[in-house]
Amino acid sequence: MSKPPTPIVVICADGADPAYVDAAIDHGCMPTLERFQREGAYHLVPAAIPSFTNPNNMTIVTGQPPAGHGISGNYFYDAKREVEVMMDHPRFLRCDSLFARYSREGYRVAAITAKDKLRTMLATGWRGICFSGELAHATTEDEHGIAEVTRRMDQANPGIYSGRMSDFVMACGVFLVREGLADLLYLSLTDFVQHTHAPGSPEADAFYTSLDGRLAELDTLGAVILLTADHGMNDKCHPDGTPNIVYLETLLDAAIPGPFRVVLPVTDPHVTHHAGLGSFATVYLPPDQVDAAIQRLRDDQRIDDALPRGEAASKYELPADRIGDVVVLSDRGSVLGRAPGAHDLSVLSASRLRSHGGLHEVTVPLASNRRLTPDVSARAATLRNADAFPIALNGLQT
Repeated sequence: MSKPPTPIVVICADGADPAYVDAAIDHGCMPTLERFQREGAYHLVPAAIPSFTNPNNMTIVTGQPPAGHGISGNYFYDAKREVEVMMDHPRFLRCDSLFARYSREGYRVAAITAKDKLRTMLATGWRGICFSGELAHATTEDEHGIAEVTRRMDQANPGIYSGRMSDFVMACGVFLVREGLADLLYLSLTDFVQHTHAPGSPEADAFYTSLDGRLAELDTLGAVILLTADHGMNDKCHPDGTPNIVYLETLLDAAIPGPFRVVLPVTDPHVTHHAGLGSFATVYLPPDQVDAAIQRLRDDQRIDDALPRGEAASKYELPADRIGDVVVLSDRGSVLGRAPGAHDLSVLSASRLRSHGGLHEVTVPLASNRRLTPDVSARAATLRNADAFPIALNGLQT
């Protein structure tokens, strides 16, 4: 594989549900992406289940489903250590990233994330520029491959609870391309705006206007651009605006003797985004209670799927040793919680709860400023977000 004659930029637009893109284009906010649709490529493709940030970022950068790379959520129950932990450390990875491969082949690889929780996993096994927007003010040559990013850009990094963070990451990407510092660049954004504002709202349109402007800058610089996403986003509230939560502990208390443990893999340090509530959960319980638990869960109309471990691992390509005895997915309009007293809904700051994790947030865009090659176009119906890097490197017309 030879190095690309122009920089290649792969973007994970966190939470970029197609509804946001459609609304922004309808409102005239994304002329650049609209041009990509006409002159390049635009398809809707599935992300990995669970449709959360960590599993799908690792799916994109490894080309593997969670069963291959081992990241089953943002958070999981480590049965060997009998403790619930964040999946934000390289020790949880079970395969190399594509960055390691491309770095060995001579590419100058760079990766910029919005949240620092992803950076250490993305940086494993290769040397190059890798930093987060969250901690861009503290970059060093030794740890991040580039020092004093904010000083060099003459731009301060915003807080993580801001729609401006994604634009800052994109601005960093433009800077690296303009300065000729990377051959292959990965940009992973944040979904704060999508968690907080509906498609077509003024705030969402302003966000996508900024994103489109950065795409235009990269396009003008001659970069090959491939944009996809980790998951979509849906409103998870009752008509009166209160969160529509299926409390799994409450359901199961009435159906099985237990003991059982409900684990919510959406959990991460950024609770303002979703209050720890998403549409995918796992349950650990005694083997002789699995059938009764599944039957009780399936009786609730808000549950899309409740499956035993082996069936769930096979159907959704999950690592069987990192999910519970039962896997649960809720419907489009609801989320899964533990019990009423286990979640602090005040962190939502009066915003409607918008979240993800299930089957209804699995469809994401895959867009490029170049057309697909004929062989890739012929199998467009089978593409996934996991194909982003192979397509960007070998599946686009020059």
